[in-house]
Amino acid sequence: MKYLALLFVLFGCSVASQSDIGGQYLGVQYVPDPLGEGFAPDSDPLIRTDAFDCTTFVETVLADGDVDKLTQIRYKNGKIGFLNRNHFIETDWLENNSDIVTDVTAQYGETATRVVVTDKENWFRVVHGIETEFPAKRAVLHYIPYEKLTRIQNTEPLIVLFIAGKSEKNDKIGTDLAVRHMGFLLPNGMLRHASSQYGRVMDTDFYEYATSRAQDNNNIGIMLVKIK
Repeated sequence: MKYLALLFVLFGCSVASQSDIGGQYLGVQYVPDPLGEGFAPDSDPLIRTDAFDCTTFVETVLADGDVDKLTQIRYKNGKIGFLNRNHFIETDWLENNSDIVTDVTAQYGETATRVVVTDKENWFRVVHGIETEFPAKRAVLHYIPYEKLTRIQNTEPLIVLFIAGKSEKNDKIGTDLAVRHMGFLLPNGMLRHASSQYGRVMDTDFYEYATSRAQDNNNIGIMLVKIK
């Protein structure tokens, strides 16, 4: 199988060095959902650098460890609140951060589409027992199937979103999800990410990692996002 490298353009000089993006957090422990609003229903702190999951690692690095910048990334219009958080990469995070990120997948290979409909109202009810009023949202994700990936020599760090198909697990949590993991692809071909398998922020050979994910038929490919 052939693979893809991605182009990723960082925004502003305040973002961590492109040559070693997120390197200061190597070895930091993996903890699921380590951030919150500091009060119920999620009393975890707004920011911490002693624990990450895959999403908060990417967000914290992009924010250069600044809590105000992180708040703008994690919440719609930067308004702190559990209901206002960008819970879904597919229909919240990408859309609400459209001023700083854009999908460039089609620039790097032959793409397929994955249609996602997130039912946030149902998800809040099923997962958190909270009654809300949110309309269902639809997004069309462009991804490069694993069998279509080709290696590209990238000179800058990249962001990669790992896309999965719909599964029974989606039904159990009350909505559809497609983005199952994310991290940075470095110019040396390493994926820097917060790994649940190994319990820490680490570097992994991207191409070996992609091969491993592709063994699961429900893992279908990768999406590429650059910073404007």
